[in-house]
Amino acid sequence: MNPFQGGLASLPLIKTGRSRAINAENPHGEKGKGGMASGPLGPSRKGSPCIRDVAPGTTVTLAEISGPGIIEHIWITVTDHTEADTFVLRDLVLRMYWDGETEPSVESPLGDFFCNGFGRGCTVNSQPMVVNPTRGFNCYFPMPFRSQARIEIENQHEASIPAFFYQIDYCLHDELPDDTAYFHAQWKRQRITDKAEDYILLDNVKGRGQYVGTYMALTTLERYWWGEGEVKMYIDGDREYPTICGTGTEDYFGGAWSFATQRDGKTIENTYCTPYMGYPYYSSHDEAVHNLYHNDDVPPMRGFYRWHILDPIRFQEDLKVTIQQIGVYKKGLFERQDDVATVAYWYQTEPHQPFTPLMGKEERWPR
Repeated sequence: MNPFQGGLASLPLIKTGRSRAINAENPHGEKGKGGMASGPLGPSRKGSPCIRDVAPGTTVTLAEISGPGIIEHIWITVTDHTEADTFVLRDLVLRMYWDGETEPSVESPLGDFFCNGFGRGCTVNSQPMVVNPTRGFNCYFPMPFRSQARIEIENQHEASIPAFFYQIDYCLHDELPDDTAYFHAQWKRQRITDKAEDYILLDNVKGRGQYVGTYMALTTLERYWWGEGEVKMYIDGDREYPTICGTGTEDYFGGAWSFATQRDGKTIENTYCTPYMGYPYYSSHDEAVHNLYHNDDVPPMRGFYRWHILDPIRFQEDLKVTIQQIGVYKKGLFERQDDVATVAYWYQTEPHQPFTPLMGKEERWPR
């Protein structure tokens, strides 16, 4: 029996592979070539900590790596506003490509990928995604590749981004197991959902794999409680009815009883972060808008995450994921129309089906 099994207990075991990192100090992750840039303090003294002045319309390659290997950690930080506008986190688009793909396997506004929707930062404390003050974006989803990995950021903001900080930590291997699948993530939005029609979080997935997570940025457009909609998983040929159907939106994200408590006659909205599910963001005001235009009232905005890490949704042929927009009030349940944006995270065999075109930046902006 091996006494070093699982979690921290496995750390004493010698691991195979060759550790590397890419950042602005070592943009190609070369062995023995980190920190070579010169700065005001001289050679190898913080000479190139970031990418400077990412111009509007520019796509920057953050990493291009020859495999086999596994990306193990990504850290990024950037401003959330410029003098031109306040929605940098929705205007920057993150894309990832595996093994020479021409279609991205990951495509999302930068903030939403890290569970920071609405163009606003918030703290997230979960196992695969961690966002520390202030906008310290971290992702720990393993991202394997056999021949090549390419990560890009596109600036669709109308002004230059003065400084973009990042580090991509990865490990090179001699080979990967035959059953290794590839990481995928896709952002979607429906600015006004159709009444009595489920919002489609993910569709057109063909192949074998497992669904591992959901981020949802919900802007409620109607009054009363909004969270009765069920999450449905259509697996391997399901058509009219799904194999897995949940019991409600707050239930899916691990909460209960409207996430609320009563205190001194007032309803308190309880946000939370846990390793696998959370409600890290709630706001009905936008201070950035207030500072610019002296009007900070916005529809209530809520951000949620749910990681299927201990309970992945496995599929052998195809997968579709939807969520209903159903509320409840004094007279009972009712069909709602709200503004829903989501990121779906999953692993699958390649090739994957091309994503639907990403919305233009103005259509991505929060209300």
